[in-house]
Amino acid sequence: MSLDAVLTRIDSDLDAATARLMALLRIPSISTDPAYNADVKAAAEWLAEDLEGLGFDAAVRPTTGHPMVVAHADGPGPHILFYGHYDVQPVDPLELWHRDPFDPAVEDTANGKVIRARGAADDKGQLMTFLEACRAWRAETGALPCKITVFLEGEEESGSPSLIPFLKENAEELTADIALICDTGLFDPETPAIVTQLRGLLGEEITITGPSLDLHSGAYGGIAMNPIRVLTKILAGLHDAEGRIQVPGFYDDVAEPTPELKASWDGLGFDEAGFLREVGLGTPAGEAGRSGLEMIWSRPTAEINGITGGYTGAGFKTVLPSKASAKVSFRLVSNQDPLRLRESFRAWVTAQVPEDCSVEFADHGAGPAGHMDTSHPAFAIAEAALSAEWPKPAAYIGCGGSIPVAGYFKEYLGMDALLAGFGKDDDAIHSPNEKYDLSSFHHGIRAWARVLDGLAK
Repeated sequence: MSLDAVLTRIDSDLDAATARLMALLRIPSISTDPAYNADVKAAAEWLAEDLEGLGFDAAVRPTTGHPMVVAHADGPGPHILFYGHYDVQPVDPLELWHRDPFDPAVEDTANGKVIRARGAADDKGQLMTFLEACRAWRAETGALPCKITVFLEGEEESGSPSLIPFLKENAEELTADIALICDTGLFDPETPAIVTQLRGLLGEEITITGPSLDLHSGAYGGIAMNPIRVLTKILAGLHDAEGRIQVPGFYDDVAEPTPELKASWDGLGFDEAGFLREVGLGTPAGEAGRSGLEMIWSRPTAEINGITGGYTGAGFKTVLPSKASAKVSFRLVSNQDPLRLRESFRAWVTAQVPEDCSVEFADHGAGPAGHMDTSHPAFAIAEAALSAEWPKPAAYIGCGGSIPVAGYFKEYLGMDALLAGFGKDDDAIHSPNEKYDLSSFHHGIRAWARVLDGLAK
């Protein structure tokens, strides 16, 4: 049987596959920092060359920002589009890393071997699981089991400004029977997961301006309005004592999960206290009366991601600042309209700004929540494939994060997406000392090989 031979090939080639991933991880493809533009392009070129070696017709495609990588390979059966992103987050604070974030290594830990590097789990290790599955199929059988298009983005970590224009301009070329996205994780170390709903995202930056220049707090304190005081009062009012968000109309389009879905989530045995204990916490801080998985998967949020104003350097400076600003993100669910909520949030903030102050807003992206049609046969195929690779059966889950590309594929290409990934909660994505378990890499490759076999049949 071809699949058995492909799986054996994957097992025997794991060291070489890991070495290839290490080569990609050495490229500091930080998309949000212009200083790394050449490195982002170098990562795109590395991937295009690797795909060419797998028999794909691959190209680095320019955009107004960072390039896309698009590769095509003919084959029988259905047409599959695989999506991943090759750009990575910045590494700050660098001093918290145990090693150079772009000098990858396999390390032994109490929980097994891990690949340590920026981008190991998000998303270079994940996207390489699919490429390595294709490599094994090609090496063992001389062909791919399906017609495959690979689409790799270089701006996912910086808001994807070029993505929608690129999808519109190349819709016919990119449209397939199903999209596969590998940018998610396992439910727990023994339970693989297929994401069926994603929260949307709205990003806003608020800047409050008071006096025309920074003031001495002894000369002006008390008589002059302090922008930090205004800002913190507004931010403190975002939630009530029960954890509900106070922006008018915020919950108008939020639907409750069905009793059946809630029951399936309850059956997963999620340990709220243990989940929080891993990051030094212990008490859920979301909406009262909601389970942990409800809070993460099916309820909207408002979070303050950063505050600046006044003097924040070493020592002390008695200054009353001219400006204060904050970055606020909203995770959205159900049918919440991010653009309508942006207007409502801005009106709510503006109404609280006193006469002597002004407010300016800057947007940092907006995308709706996503919902997957699990009746598509690819979901049952993926469920069986993932269940064969982990101790427990695959679960259909929600995702607290936002992966807007899944919704964009539906909106602009008319195509459903299936999201399956192999990261773990302790991978420290976006944080110092990011890692990807070697077992996740290995079984991820085998899982995609099984998915391709199932789709081909």
